Amino acid sequence: MKQLFDDVSAHASKFTTKTYSTSFSLGIYCLNQRFHRAIYNIYGFVRFADEIVDSFHEYDKAALLKEFRQDTYKAIDRKISLNPILNSFQEVVNQYHIDRELIDRFLDSMEMDLDQNFHSQHSYSQYILGSAEVVGLMCLRVFTEGNDNQYQHLKPTAMKLGAAFQKVNFLRDLKNDFEALGRTYFPQINMRNFSKAEKNEIEKEIESDFDEALKGIKQLPSSSRFGVYVAYVYYRSLFNKIKAVPPGRILSERVRVPNTEKVSLLMTSFFRHSLRMI
Repeated sequence: MKQLFDDVSAHASKFTTKTYSTSFSLGIYCLNQRFHRAIYNIYGFVRFADEIVDSFHEYDKAALLKEFRQDTYKAIDRKISLNPILNSFQEVVNQYHIDRELIDRFLDSMEMDLDQNFHSQHSYSQYILGSAEVVGLMCLRVFTEGNDNQYQHLKPTAMKLGAAFQKVNFLRDLKNDFEALGRTYFPQINMRNFSKAEKNEIEKEIESDFDEALKGIKQLPSSSRFGVYVAYVYYRSLFNKIKAVPPGRILSERVRVPNTEKVSLLMTSFFRHSLRMI
């Protein structure tokens, strides 16, 4: 039975999510259960593509990514793949009618990571769009369950949330991206002398994204609002920690939120959500 294979594939995406990201796993857990499988399936796809460009240094990354792209579209068209991650991804794409353009843009951004180590303002914006904003839109397609008017209305704020998450990741991983991967995502910053003024400008941009994103979270259907809010609270907490760290320390350590603090944030978020304080 194909259903058994589909279930095994979905389990692979769930295992991938839980292995790579406790924060997103926590957010997914707080969604209505009917969304769990779909969002795990999206995350598994995104994570595997990211691993190709970030981790497989001893292999031909360009060839692997090209093959991954081809196999992705074959899976969507055939509605099956022997790659469990792609099989689970095609399931959510076909079930929720996720736009092919979103998938194209995401894979285009992953391709940028193969040979683009520095960014102009334009390429930075394009990279954020493809690597983060469209992922937010894939999830929004799931959350709005075919209600296109609701999707279009919430689209701008969903993109802002994806952008905020990605920019926080960039700021947190500034040291590793530069030293291990040779990449600098933020345009026009001096990695040899990262200044307080440069850090402040980046933080203002992220703060604005978060503020806009929260407006959309408040308008999400109740079935997804709490889960997305939990992810927002976690990332905003991480961002606040990063803001408190001087530029020099950003280049020497990786700021993180301990798991015990994540549990505390979850409880606080549940309290605020239950009392309709968001």
